Amino acid sequence: MAASTGETTDQADGPDAGRPAATGPPKPTERDKARRPHSMLRETGGIVLTALIVSLLVKTFLVQAFYVPSGSMEPTLHGCPGCRDDRIMVSKLTTHVGGIHRGDVVVFHDRFGWLPEQPAATAGVRGHLHSFLTYIGLAPASADNDLVKRVIAVGGDTVVGRGGAVYVDGAKLTEPYVAEGSSPARQPFRVTVPPGSLWVMGDNRDASADSRAHMEGPGHGFVRVADVVGRAFAVVWPLDRATILHRPPTFDQPALQHQS
Repeated sequence: MAASTGETTDQADGPDAGRPAATGPPKPTERDKARRPHSMLRETGGIVLTALIVSLLVKTFLVQAFYVPSGSMEPTLHGCPGCRDDRIMVSKLTTHVGGIHRGDVVVFHDRFGWLPEQPAATAGVRGHLHSFLTYIGLAPASADNDLVKRVIAVGGDTVVGRGGAVYVDGAKLTEPYVAEGSSPARQPFRVTVPPGSLWVMGDNRDASADSRAHMEGPGHGFVRVADVVGRAFAVVWPLDRATILHRPPTFDQPALQHQS
């Protein structure tokens, strides 16, 4: 009788005879280990690039963030040197699809030079980085380069300021959004808005260089619809002021329903 060696020989006569025993997955080679960091870098780079492209597309076609640097829209929007400027979200889609309506708070390009000359942008790496992040939509743009006002009248409307009140096509506007102590219309005026244009005013009427202040300048105080970036629909920062910006009910009165 053969002596036992402690080894099993049952598989020697089976169908797998001659095959090497299973030893698990192959061990990574030094070349494989060297490739791993590069693979991770490529994947991370692809994720970052995709995020940047998505952010740019959102900023270009859907929503863009702005911060408010002045007090011309108080108390609706806060902004002043040294203050916690409001960050607002501006919808581009609703403007292009639904149109612009009386009562909307809009951001628009300063085509006719309403703004005073602005100081040079921050130089250096920090300035360039902020400009890049703003361009792709990851940092809020400053309304220093654009303006934010409330639409009071649209193309075809006749706007009148008299007796401290504003009238649109004969309908007197009740304006609870106007800053306390600020007259809705301290100086009298009367204009008819051309087609494709808007008449805009700040909520802080006594501290807003809006359409009224530029009636004698280029554009005669009117804002072209084509220059509107979008409609501000929410304040998102600071958190204690976060709110949705609704269109005031004063613009829903029957006398103004013939067009919007």
